[in-house]
Amino acid sequence: MTNEPVSVMFKMYCLSVMTLVAATYTVVLRYTRTISSTAMYFSTTAVCITEVIKLLLSLGMLTKETGSFGRLKASIVEHVFWSPKELLKLCVPSVVYAVQNNMAFVALSNLDAAVYQVTYQLKIPCTALCMVLMLNRSLSRLQWFSVFMLCGGVALVQWKPAEATKVQVEQNPFLGFMAIAVAVLCSGFAGVYFEKVLKSSDTSLWVRNIQMYLSGIVVTLAGVYMTEGAQVIEKGFFYGYTPWVSVVVFLASVGGLYTSVVVKYTDNIMKGFSAAAAIVLSTVASVTLFGLQITATFACGAMLVCVSIYLYGLPKQDTTKLPRADTESRQKLITV
Repeated sequence: MTNEPVSVMFKMYCLSVMTLVAATYTVVLRYTRTISSTAMYFSTTAVCITEVIKLLLSLGMLTKETGSFGRLKASIVEHVFWSPKELLKLCVPSVVYAVQNNMAFVALSNLDAAVYQVTYQLKIPCTALCMVLMLNRSLSRLQWFSVFMLCGGVALVQWKPAEATKVQVEQNPFLGFMAIAVAVLCSGFAGVYFEKVLKSSDTSLWVRNIQMYLSGIVVTLAGVYMTEGAQVIEKGFFYGYTPWVSVVVFLASVGGLYTSVVVKYTDNIMKGFSAAAAIVLSTVASVTLFGLQITATFACGAMLVCVSIYLYGLPKQDTTKLPRADTESRQKLITV
């Protein structure tokens, strides 16, 4: 599917919003888990509410796509109530995404937002590996080089993580890194699995989202009561919620859906710039809000990650089609 022709200003708008959402989400989530003086909320309930909001937004988009309430109802009945196998198929990414989203809270409770933003780019090699294994895709030499460069950059960042002086809660950097490791593995697998499901039929993207979010609500609700059930029953589902927590839930809800718009109207190079810009914004915000002390290894590692993201997004060069001049010269050499 080719991208619809849109103006450069619209592309820049999409990328600006995506960058702000990505950077703001990590910074605000970090703030609510480490700086906020109010009672600590239950992260599992925030993940569950996020799934509910995503479901409502997807229903709204499907309503717009179908054009009438009658067609909306028929589509839901056909693809949800009469398609139990499809629902079970979408349970797989639902469980994986639920684990990923909960790991984000664990990671940002133990790592600075800038360190998290850089390290989370490991999702690129994880996704690339899953694409090779599950979709039989191939990577160019430049992409493989950028993958190894990215891993080297993350290793530098984690070698001596930058410390935040204004964070008063106890942190475990190793636990935070392990949480990111689980999150990026989940992100890579779930993203490629969902793409494979989408391409296996002509079912609407919003129908697939509804199927996945319905399963996600059940999975995350079960997670709430399996991990923090007694405390939730005692203190309430929305215990510790503040306006900042609501911002976290809102950004998590719209971020995933907005990404699909960006993917449709932009290319990998612009997405790479967006990811690099989000790293820079998160770093500036962390220095200002959390007293992050930038080290030489962090700066070098972050730079390597930004460059590798750009290189990975460069379009592949088609070597199967030689320029006409080269072809003619080869033919002359053969006849000599």
